[in-house]
Amino acid sequence: MKLDLTLHTQVLREVPADARFAEDAGFAGLWSQETGNDGLLPLVLAAEHTGKITLGTAIAVAFPRSPMTMAYIAWDLAGLSRGRFVLGLGTQVKGHNERRFSVKWDAPVPRLREYIESLRAIFKCWSEGGQRLSYQGKFYNFSLMTPFFTPPHHEWPNIPIYVAGVNPLICRMAGELCDGFHAHPFHSAKYLRESVLPNIESGLRKAGRSRKDFTVFTSVFAAVGRNDEQIHKARELIRSQIAFYGSTRSYQPVLDAHGWGDMCARLGEKAAKGKWDQMAAEVSDDMLEVYCVSGTFDTIAARIKQRYEGLLDRFAFYFPYRAGTEDDRWRAIITEFNG
Repeated sequence: MKLDLTLHTQVLREVPADARFAEDAGFAGLWSQETGNDGLLPLVLAAEHTGKITLGTAIAVAFPRSPMTMAYIAWDLAGLSRGRFVLGLGTQVKGHNERRFSVKWDAPVPRLREYIESLRAIFKCWSEGGQRLSYQGKFYNFSLMTPFFTPPHHEWPNIPIYVAGVNPLICRMAGELCDGFHAHPFHSAKYLRESVLPNIESGLRKAGRSRKDFTVFTSVFAAVGRNDEQIHKARELIRSQIAFYGSTRSYQPVLDAHGWGDMCARLGEKAAKGKWDQMAAEVSDDMLEVYCVSGTFDTIAARIKQRYEGLLDRFAFYFPYRAGTEDDRWRAIITEFNG
């Protein structure tokens, strides 16, 4: 497994320093999120100020952007980073698509399939030069590309595409069409082993590919500290985050895998009533043991390997290391995974 870092800053002027720090510290990859800011724009700065580290989105929300719009941005980032860019896509949930982005919600997996096929068709058109653009689907149709609107050619047209998801349909589609998969941070080793990976492998077989052709990444809930007090404080933050994710019906299968599916409705009811401060109490210590890895700086690497070896290819800590805090201890953990 390779250890990556999630870029948590939402202030663009801070991105160059954070990106240089991630590369200098030895992280293998740097992933930009799309929460309170655009997920792609920070990677322009990161690409400009680094030279080796993998850069990607975890994730960029797909449907509010046309595949053509996404293709132009991805093409430019691949060229600027000299092939280090990974396009990670996600669907988001119905409520956010309709009420936050004001876009129509269609069957998400069939639509995302066409989205990815469209991107591949556009990239192929640009890379081969002069080829007529032609993609016809139910959700997307592309038939026009002229030299004036064709971006400059570069050496990295095969841009890796990852998708994020939880349910079996999207896992199978990822194995069939994509280069990698962003497993949701709210997961367990059991859920990865018994649901996510078997469905990815089903898609890989359908496409005539093997597991070595594919990358599985996730952020890991890890409670790390020098002592029991620090670890306890980190676990309580994670308890609240598990409660937040557990209140969303899309993630109920992660609870169902352990017989805790009924908790989803209770959490959802409290969330609907704005009782956010009461939700964490629904998450038991047994649940924390399943969804969170705990340890000191000296033991956390071994415990993560024990839980995830053979399941993940890359991972990041959900609550990331920040420069200036226990630097030597964190660098030892980075070295443990990345050499």
